Amino acid sequence: MNGADTAWIIVATALVLFMTLPGLALFYGGLVRARNVLSVFMHCFAIACLMSILWLVAGYSIAFGGGTSGLWGGLDKVMLAGVTADSLSGTLPEILFFAFQMTFAIITPALIVGAYVERVGFGFVLTFSGLWMLLCYAPVVHWIWGGGMLADGGIFGETGVKDFAGGIVVHETAGLAALIIAVFLGPRRNRTTPPHNPGFVMIGAAMLWVGWFGFNGGSQLAADGGAAMALTVTHISAATASLSWALWERIKYGKASLVGLVTGTIAGLASITPASGFVGPTAALLIGAVAGILCQEAVNLVRNWLKIDDTLDVFAVHGVGGIFGTLMIAVLGAGSWAAQLGGLVIVGVFTAVVTIVLIKVVALITPLRVDAETETNGLDLSVHGERAYDMSS
Repeated sequence: MNGADTAWIIVATALVLFMTLPGLALFYGGLVRARNVLSVFMHCFAIACLMSILWLVAGYSIAFGGGTSGLWGGLDKVMLAGVTADSLSGTLPEILFFAFQMTFAIITPALIVGAYVERVGFGFVLTFSGLWMLLCYAPVVHWIWGGGMLADGGIFGETGVKDFAGGIVVHETAGLAALIIAVFLGPRRNRTTPPHNPGFVMIGAAMLWVGWFGFNGGSQLAADGGAAMALTVTHISAATASLSWALWERIKYGKASLVGLVTGTIAGLASITPASGFVGPTAALLIGAVAGILCQEAVNLVRNWLKIDDTLDVFAVHGVGGIFGTLMIAVLGAGSWAAQLGGLVIVGVFTAVVTIVLIKVVALITPLRVDAETETNGLDLSVHGERAYDMSS
């Protein structure tokens, strides 16, 4: 065990949890109507709780167990069987590696929340998220990070898919699942209501930015120069994408908005994530500059051309950003085109199939969408019996 590595990953674990609670909750919560903000908080918090338990029960074993098939890790580490305080994973206590990866298993299904807010059933959220994490996310983790079929020495030969912190594992899977759920749900009854609290959106984005240092810097799994470089390029990409998004918004619409600026931040963060362990600051400038414009145009494509109500633009920002960053690894010569493209296609098809099957199965158990009256009145009061704002007090 290395004490410095261990200390840093303890901090990184806390930072990645901070991304979901409270960062993502505030970012998404500020973007919806006032009558739905508590439901968004509820979704993020409940998903964090449920994924933690499921990661302990089976998720970690599926992702990082000792299975030799290349498809999944098996069940030898169910309930952390055989893992003690003295067990090691590289230079880290394995229990810490479990906890660090658990925070990724929390935020990935939580990202999908943005696609279905304001009209989804709470039972569906929990049932789908739990099954999707176990049956879609955890196997993909094994394929790329757990020594499975897409890793080095797998089906793409000596050099496998390069995904430092989750461009494919986190952002492509969550983005595609979000888009598919949005298609099945159909649009909200009222799509024109502006964000109820842009201040929440900015605060949430700022928390995500800070937490992303643990997300990308922690993925080095060591306290060394590689972690410092990953942290630095993450920051540069986020800053650049924020400005390129705002500038493109100013050119197209005459005004740059706060919500646009901070959405650009998230686009830059998602785009640098897969490449953050393989590129330097100059490449991060390039990735961020393109990401701010590319993801903004993807928002326009999904909303206005495809007419899909991916409410908070999960696919356009996270999905497109993660895919773009994954391809930039090949563009910049840090990975092979065959592996990067092949990995995106294989994981994309797998995610789509699993997501569609789960939607249909879970919809037989619990309603996918709330009724029209509940949607009109808002999920906060109708589903959870609470209001975020009591103007009479």
